Amino acid sequence: MLVATAGLLLFAAGWVHALYEPPGAPAAPARSDARPKAHAAGPEHAARGGRRPDALQGLPAAALSEATRARIPAEARQLVLVTGKAKDSSESTAALYTRPAPGADWVRAAQWPARNGAKGWSTARAYGDLTSPEGVFSLSDAGGLLAAPPGTKLPYDRDSGFVATGLGVNGESLAGSFDYVVAIDYNRRRGVSPLDPVMPDGEGRGGNIWLHVDHDGPSQGCVGLPKAAMERLLETLDPAAHPVIAMGPAGF
Repeated sequence: MLVATAGLLLFAAGWVHALYEPPGAPAAPARSDARPKAHAAGPEHAARGGRRPDALQGLPAAALSEATRARIPAEARQLVLVTGKAKDSSESTAALYTRPAPGADWVRAAQWPARNGAKGWSTARAYGDLTSPEGVFSLSDAGGLLAAPPGTKLPYDRDSGFVATGLGVNGESLAGSFDYVVAIDYNRRRGVSPLDPVMPDGEGRGGNIWLHVDHDGPSQGCVGLPKAAMERLLETLDPAAHPVIAMGPAGF
């Protein structure tokens, strides 16, 4: 993305499946979709002296706006970038980026097809509106119906409550959707199971927005990924690397 300051400087820019929020989500305390505070961060990296901010190097220029890139915490060394096809589309692409140290270039480690809310994206989502929350959020807790993949470092809650009931938005089966999940810290408390029902910002904003196994259809707010992708993320994401997710339509 190009930004003008004292001359022309080039910004290299940067890219979940909000499964479905209740009423039809996990048959446990997990009520459905909501949005915790973004834990997004970092000062706005304004370019000075003709130099681009090092912390933003390596991300695709068309994926993120300058304002969104500035919200990626400086200390983050792992980033899941979910880029929606359009504001009202449920089709998206997810990519895993890593960097060896704060300020180093981001390097794409993997990329997968993904799905998001049936009605696209929103910066002010409401419970049941079938959109996924747009923004930058931390990733701090995981869980699932199955045992954690070897090497999982995020706190992992294996629980029989990770079972989706009913059918998806398009009438598809939801079986296996919660075999693996990573909670997106939108309207939730950090440091607890993804099944935790508490929504700090109020139930009206929905909650239980997760990365989870794709069920071959749009979600009610989560981000769905292939099962192999969920396994890869669980094997890779490390609390010590301050992982975050940036998600929204292209250019958000």
